[in-house]
Amino acid sequence: MNKVILMGRLTRDPEVRYSQGEQSTAVARYTLAVDRRFKRDGDQSADFIQCVAFGRSGEFAEKYFHKGTKIVVEGRIQTGSYERDGQRIYTTDVVVEQQEFAESKAASDNNSNYHAQQSAPAPSSAVGDGFMNIPDGLDEELPFN
Repeated sequence: MNKVILMGRLTRDPEVRYSQGEQSTAVARYTLAVDRRFKRDGDQSADFIQCVAFGRSGEFAEKYFHKGTKIVVEGRIQTGSYERDGQRIYTTDVVVEQQEFAESKAASDNNSNYHAQQSAPAPSSAVGDGFMNIPDGLDEELPFN
């Protein structure tokens, strides 16, 4: 089984190209900075993982992903190699099968603004655990069973 799940931040805006031919396909390449679980000598360390998304996933990345966006990627690892100047170059990429945002746009905007070190205040109706209080006396039916 070849399956990988990553959560990290984009190191730069995705680079998107389109294949040639009658049905051009979007090919988005981006790098995820994924924090390591353990720190060495107190330093925060991260792995920088190359990802490639094809088709509609590539178009989505082009339109909505930007430097600093925190995302979750599910896919598979693919290795390859090519020759450059007589030297063999080896590559490892994550081929994206699914991708989604890992935080709200407001949180993403706060993290990408390096000068603002404070997060936005929570709404007055929010509880410390991130859930909103439901007002008493609400007689409306819930939209699910």
